[in-house]
Amino acid sequence: MDSLLFIFDLDGTLIDSRADLAAATNQMRAQHDLPPLPEEKVVTYVGDGVRQLAIRALEGAPVDPDLAAAQIGAAYAEHLINFTQPYPGVSDGLRALHAAGHTLALATNKPAPHARRLLEHFEWAPLFAVLLGGGDTPELKPSPLPLQVAMQHTGHSTANTWMVGDHHTDLQAARRAGVRSIFLESGFGHSASETPDRVFPDFRAFVAAFLPEPIQ
Repeated sequence: MDSLLFIFDLDGTLIDSRADLAAATNQMRAQHDLPPLPEEKVVTYVGDGVRQLAIRALEGAPVDPDLAAAQIGAAYAEHLINFTQPYPGVSDGLRALHAAGHTLALATNKPAPHARRLLEHFEWAPLFAVLLGGGDTPELKPSPLPLQVAMQHTGHSTANTWMVGDHHTDLQAARRAGVRSIFLESGFGHSASETPDRVFPDFRAFVAAFLPEPIQ
């Protein structure tokens, strides 16, 4: 199999960060005397960057969204890995793909410093050729720009590139960048009106489809 570039989303794809994201969001709401939101509701607001998360989580409250976004970011930075864990099979799967000669990149809308801390915490950073988070490029997904930067950085063509994610922003970014997309049903996003090229129930199933030998 030719060497491929896999560009991964982070939240909902590699890690289950729902509890920590909800806690940070509700900490912001508490600062404005707003009641906490259920974790399930906060999760539906995730995927388009922290400012959009703040706007959605305010639910019309008269609060400056930039202030709210900064408060979520500060709270999240303090409690980044209280409950966040990799999805089953992710650590072994990333290492197996890397060992097989494939190139790994990260393109997440999560602020870049948080994304880098998480990859370092889980000891994945050395596996990735490029790490792109919010603030590293002028535009977030669903813009194709982060994917295009990853391809430019690694020298891979659109024909050899796959975007792996759990949200319609990942799929739309892939379509607009002219690369193929993989949707993981195990995440907390949704595909909306986008049609991925491949769908897998979880990360292990995805890796098994792209490795010539099973992970030992």
